[in-house]
Amino acid sequence: MFHRSSTITALAFSAAMLAPVSASELRVGFTLDAMTLDPANHRKRETETIIRNIYDGLLTRDAKMKVVPELAESWTQVDPQTYDFKVRQGVTFHDGTPMTADDIVFTFERLTKDDAMGGQTSPRKDLVGPIKEIKKIDDRTVRFSLSEPWPILPAMLPVQEVVSKAFTEKVGSQGLATQTNGTGPFKLVEWRKGDSIILQRYDAYYGGATEIPPVGKACVDRVIFRVIPENASRVAALLAGEVDIINELPPYDMKKVETNSNTKVMKVNGTRTFFVALNNTKKPFDDPRVRQAANMAINKALIIDKVLLGTAVPLNGVMSPDAFGYNPDLPAYPFDADKAKKLLAEAGYPNGVDATIDTEGAFKEITEAVASMLTKAGIRTKVNVGEGSTLRAKWAPKSDKSGDMYFTSWGNGSLDPADIFVPTLRTGDRGNSAYYSNKEVDVLLDAANVEVDQAKRADLYKRAQAIVNKDAPWIFLWLPQDLYGVSKRVSGWEPSADSRINLHDACVK
Repeated sequence: MFHRSSTITALAFSAAMLAPVSASELRVGFTLDAMTLDPANHRKRETETIIRNIYDGLLTRDAKMKVVPELAESWTQVDPQTYDFKVRQGVTFHDGTPMTADDIVFTFERLTKDDAMGGQTSPRKDLVGPIKEIKKIDDRTVRFSLSEPWPILPAMLPVQEVVSKAFTEKVGSQGLATQTNGTGPFKLVEWRKGDSIILQRYDAYYGGATEIPPVGKACVDRVIFRVIPENASRVAALLAGEVDIINELPPYDMKKVETNSNTKVMKVNGTRTFFVALNNTKKPFDDPRVRQAANMAINKALIIDKVLLGTAVPLNGVMSPDAFGYNPDLPAYPFDADKAKKLLAEAGYPNGVDATIDTEGAFKEITEAVASMLTKAGIRTKVNVGEGSTLRAKWAPKSDKSGDMYFTSWGNGSLDPADIFVPTLRTGDRGNSAYYSNKEVDVLLDAANVEVDQAKRADLYKRAQAIVNKDAPWIFLWLPQDLYGVSKRVSGWEPSADSRINLHDACVK
């Protein structure tokens, strides 16, 4: 179902898609189509990117990932469990109606209350933590009350967009999947599922976050997200001038883009930590010496240089160097196959061990490189390629824990440890695929989760990271950079670590 179904409109935009790129139109070659246009009904970064150009949130992030006010003019932490947000005045939805405090209350009740979306509960509910109540104090103030302290609430709000109460009640949750009425810099013209999403500048836009200049309406008249899943086709479209920005530029295509006189490569540290989860409950990886040996077996620098072509940062723990509370003093496991073999012998495996590493097809080449290095160090490793959902079920915390090793990753868009450290390494938590359990780590993580003093909170996480580094529940790998191919006619835009392509400030020559 398209937002507009007029045959004349469709023909007009078909002609426009074939026309030469104009100075007021920016085209993005994008890997995936949106799953939905309902801000509350998805858990996909690509969908978030498209929606976030149509809708704004209470808070947002600048390109350096700093959280700043957007639809909120400011915010105040009243006490450890209470936040007040001052509502920006003069903001209108795309249908011209004013945004009010009631819309904000409605948005977050829809996110947090069970069955609030036409009988469905939002899949984003856990992203706003222990919110107990959202209350309008007055026309300028909305209060968020939490059931317990949750210091990362502001860090999680940039990925929650405000919807119109009246419009949502009019079209219903089913209608909101394909129709939009946001407060963002662009409004929806047409969604051609599987092909493109066409957006037009909203000229009555209030200007966006005051801390992210320039403030005002979008620079370009129109934006087109063209869905181009194939890497080669996406790169070819950029080099031919058919699109101006492409996401997920493969590292091996960087030279093509760099040597083209009209294009360039732009990079930013991503937020997705890659690692090999080791089954801490099953021999041989129930012994920390074997896990440490596995870390010593991997020449991370070689893989990053030769396979990833230098587009990743090596890690010695769970978190990005850009994250809050990152511990820069974690020791690196040296690449030392001989020492790895000695550790295996000390653990009772003088003749080495046999193991299997699970991976998805997209990571087969890298996983084979890891397996080869493990084998040379005495951990004879076979690679098993499986489908993503099957592997995630196999390695879920409540599974039968039958696997040996799992090449996987975890995203941390908030750049806060509570969004990655807790779910992946706290005992029994939802992403703990290594089945790791350390009571001291659990105590530190639980204390950090409610600590409002940010310096004390950071120290708790740093101490927990030191313990995990020594316990080595994972083979610590790397944090890939996000790579973009960009036309040199684009200015005013830079990539963000949260993978969002914010086009409010992007201009084209």
